[in-house]
Amino acid sequence: MKKFRFKKIDAFATPKSGGNPAGYIRLNASTDISPAEMQQIARELKGFVNEVGYVIQTSDNGFDLKFYSSEREVDFCGHATIAIMYDLAGNDAELQKFELFKINTNRGELMVENRITGEDSMFIMSPEPVEVHVVPGIQEVADKLKINSGSINADLPISIINAGLTTLIVPIKTLNAILGISPDFNALNDFCLKSGIDIVEVFSRDVADRSNQYRTRVFATTFGYMEDPATGSGNSAFGYYLIKNNMWKDGTITIEQNGLKDRFNLVRLMKKPDKNGNIRVYFGGGAVTRIVGEYWL
Repeated sequence: MKKFRFKKIDAFATPKSGGNPAGYIRLNASTDISPAEMQQIARELKGFVNEVGYVIQTSDNGFDLKFYSSEREVDFCGHATIAIMYDLAGNDAELQKFELFKINTNRGELMVENRITGEDSMFIMSPEPVEVHVVPGIQEVADKLKINSGSINADLPISIINAGLTTLIVPIKTLNAILGISPDFNALNDFCLKSGIDIVEVFSRDVADRSNQYRTRVFATTFGYMEDPATGSGNSAFGYYLIKNNMWKDGTITIEQNGLKDRFNLVRLMKKPDKNGNIRVYFGGGAVTRIVGEYWL
C-alpha cells in the first residue's frame, strides 16, 4: 500500500461560512503516483471534498499542480489552488519569505501573490481568458436552470468565458431570484456536456451585504456535484466578463457566493497587467485546515 501526506482544507471560508472543501496531497516527485491513482483518490473522496489537488515543489518558490474531481482531471481548480498555496506559505518559514510563487498547471504558468501577513490571503493569477462566441439564448438557459426567463437580466449579455474552466455566465435580476434557483442535476449536466460547458455561474448586483459588489452561485454538475460554494476559476471568468462590459472600474472587488442569504463565502478579485501588458484577473482568499493525516491507497 502507498501512503501520502493528506489535508482537507476549506478555501474561501469565513467565520459565518464553511468555504469550499479541497483535498490536498503533497508529493516528492511525479513518480510517486500515477494519473489513475490520482483519479482513484478523487473518486473515493466524492462527497467529502469537491476536488483533490496534488503538488510537487520544483524550485525554491515554484510548484507543479494537478487537480482531479471524482469524474475526471480538471485543468485548473481555483479553490484547491488557494487551499494549497495558503497552507504551504502559512506553514513554512522559508516560503513565507517569498512575495511571489510560480505554479505550473495544465493551463500554463501562473503567478501567486503571498499576502498572508497583511491580508490573510493568497491571490492567484487566473489563466488567460478565452471567449466562446456562440452562446445559448435566454429561454434555453432559463429552462435548464428551471427559472422564469423574466428572472434573467436581458440588459446584460449571457456569455461563455474560459479562465480556467469554460464558464457560462448568466445575469440574474435579484438576490431572491438567485437564491431560488434549483436546477435538475441530470438535465443541467446533459446541457453542459452537449454545449462544452464546464460550469454555470449566475450573478446579480443585488447582494445581502452592501459592502460586497456581486452575488454569485456556481453549478458544477460535470464534475459530479451540483453546486460549487466558492470558486476561483468561475469568478475569474466573471471578472473578465465585468471588464469587457465596463462593470469593474478600479480596485479590488468582493463577491459573496453560495445559495445561503447571510452565510455566504467571500471571494476577492483584483486586476493587474501581466509581463506582456495584458490585464489579468487574480482571485484571492484564505483557507481553514480541517483535517491533517495520511491517505492510504
